[in-house]
Amino acid sequence: MQAGMEAAFKVSNAVDPFGARKNPWRSSVDALLATALFRCWHILLFFTGWAAAITLISKFVHNLGFQSTLLTVIGTVLGFVISYRTTSSFERYNEGRRYWSQIVLASRTFARTVWFHVPEMMALGPDDAKMSEDEKKGRIIIEKKTVINLLEAFSVAVKHYLRGEDGIYYVDLYHLVKFLPSYAFPAGLPSTIDLREDSDASKETSDTLSALGRVTSIPEVNNGLSQRSPNSLSASHLPLPNGPPKKKVNLEVPASLREASNFDAEKGTTYSVGEDFLLPARLPPKYHLFDFFPFSLLVKLLTKSGQEVKGKKAARLRARLRQSDTHNLPLEISMYLSSYIAALQQRKALDPPTSSLLLGTLGQLVDALTGLERILTTPIPFSYSIHLWVVTIIYCLALPFQIYNYLGWITIPGTAVASFIFFGFLVAGEEIENPFGYDKNDLNMDHFTHNIIRNELHAITATPAPDPTHWVFSPVNNLIFAHSHRWQEEERIAPDEWVRRGLGSVRCALAA
Repeated sequence: MQAGMEAAFKVSNAVDPFGARKNPWRSSVDALLATALFRCWHILLFFTGWAAAITLISKFVHNLGFQSTLLTVIGTVLGFVISYRTTSSFERYNEGRRYWSQIVLASRTFARTVWFHVPEMMALGPDDAKMSEDEKKGRIIIEKKTVINLLEAFSVAVKHYLRGEDGIYYVDLYHLVKFLPSYAFPAGLPSTIDLREDSDASKETSDTLSALGRVTSIPEVNNGLSQRSPNSLSASHLPLPNGPPKKKVNLEVPASLREASNFDAEKGTTYSVGEDFLLPARLPPKYHLFDFFPFSLLVKLLTKSGQEVKGKKAARLRARLRQSDTHNLPLEISMYLSSYIAALQQRKALDPPTSSLLLGTLGQLVDALTGLERILTTPIPFSYSIHLWVVTIIYCLALPFQIYNYLGWITIPGTAVASFIFFGFLVAGEEIENPFGYDKNDLNMDHFTHNIIRNELHAITATPAPDPTHWVFSPVNNLIFAHSHRWQEEERIAPDEWVRRGLGSVRCALAA
């Protein structure tokens, strides 16, 4: 299991845009796949063939050309409308990036405030008298570290939530939330993510599904709190097979899996068999026949009818359809962060400004979650989008008739170029209006969660809150009053030496 988790983390960490560069050939292929040309090549092929047919007929049979009045009148309007469509999509993309920046900022602020401003000694409750000072400090540090871990869990849970990946059984999430009781929020539908992986992760996922015996369930709404116990595997949280259910079912997890656990009496911990079945941090679906025209036209119809549809386009659609039904794990985590702030307030451990800062930062996290949900679940109106496509198709169909008399054989490449310009903007806009998937141009959410938030939170908690008396009066701080442009020529005097010389010397140095 450990090797599988390491492989999965290796895959998930291979998303750093500032890491080692790929070889030029692979970079060129990735760049080509990220262009609009890859998404609309079939459309360009059709209109190039159409232009060739019109040109051949006009050349050898009968001239089909006519005046270019429509070209002038409609072309300008169509250009403005397509530009507006693309701009609207980019605004959604940019807004998603701003909300992720807000999550990063709020995580940094919340973690710094908890680690530095929550005191190491406070009243913990009626058992205070039974605990030594070291035990109290240890419990408080564990509290603070656990809460900061929940900040990482929040961002990771948001990432999976936006991708339509339900549950907690992922290598980058499970260990952060497995101990939390579950709130009685409305239960979600089974996950319909495509569990197809690249490289080593594909084998890990295959082994996981095989071991789980392809369990499928729709969890029931809990009345009250139910513990996410490491001693049992809840069917509502197990990773589920690809494809939506054809009917509502509730199959129990086999008792051998549900009850299997190992208790370490020496360490006082429990190891759950569920930890053997964690899915990778990234589950990018592979390209499939349904990603290409004309089969892509059937994706929405088949998915909504409950059919199993593979491919990237189907995965994006399933993620969008599930948002109104899925179990909102990030919102649950925010409840526990709020409960920690409430506990600190009850213990009288926070001054009002610090308490307000923590509550405000938590509000930023929930605000970002709500904004990301809005972007995902509010697409461009269908009537506007389909009308724009129809008008563009009609314009490109009429284009060869209008330019043949002026361009002759150049009509064929001219139509191809014009079609690429118009349809390229359309498909690019459709891609970036939902920037939370695995496409080449989507937001790199794995980089936000793994390489920014996780690393920075670990750095914050790696050492105790630094004491200013240690770093201010360090002997190395011997250029306190140096001028930036000639500091190498200044006399190096340690802080303690300035104190010994007296306040007058300090003021003279400040005025120099």
